[in-house]
Amino acid sequence: MPVDLRIAPVELQGTHVRLEPLAPGHLGGLTLAGSDPRIWRWMPFDGSTPAGMAGIVDAALAAQSAGAEVAFVTIEQASGRVVGSTRYLALAPANLRLEIGWTWIDPAFQRSAVNTEAKLLGMSHAFDTLGMRRVEFKTDALNEQSRAAILGIGAQFEGIFRKHMVMTGGRARDSAYYSVIDSEWPDVRAHLQARLARHSPQEESQ
Repeated sequence: MPVDLRIAPVELQGTHVRLEPLAPGHLGGLTLAGSDPRIWRWMPFDGSTPAGMAGIVDAALAAQSAGAEVAFVTIEQASGRVVGSTRYLALAPANLRLEIGWTWIDPAFQRSAVNTEAKLLGMSHAFDTLGMRRVEFKTDALNEQSRAAILGIGAQFEGIFRKHMVMTGGRARDSAYYSVIDSEWPDVRAHLQARLARHSPQEESQ
């Protein structure tokens, strides 16, 4: 399969969720979805206020314009409601790798089909369309819930980047790094598809 090295904004459609390219018009929905301070505990920025979210959106759009990132808005298909955001970052198309990160979601949807399918869509596009050989993930080394979730999708732990980031308040964050490579992707994809199939209508509505 020819490798497409262009990493450009694109809409990704699923059954439960779609990922739309971030645009200024999404700010209102993102502000509402991101208003719970718990979302930002492990992030180096805080989007729980309108001003904070506006800053995040402006920074993401600037990075996208510079070709450094591709930002998506996560939208529940059934309601059309904005429920979160995710990005491709650390783009290295010449080396066939990218990172999926800065992912956040309204806590009401964190254990739903929306969250699972958003992961599946992002990884499918990276591996199957863009031809990536490696997709990376990172999280705060102290964030045990996130670390367990990344392992749960089938990613492999690779190590800790010590004093990798400065958090709000000045704390030096160690970052835990994970990856999925192309030879592992078929099994990871099947695992995510099976997990998605197990979601009941009740779970999807929570």
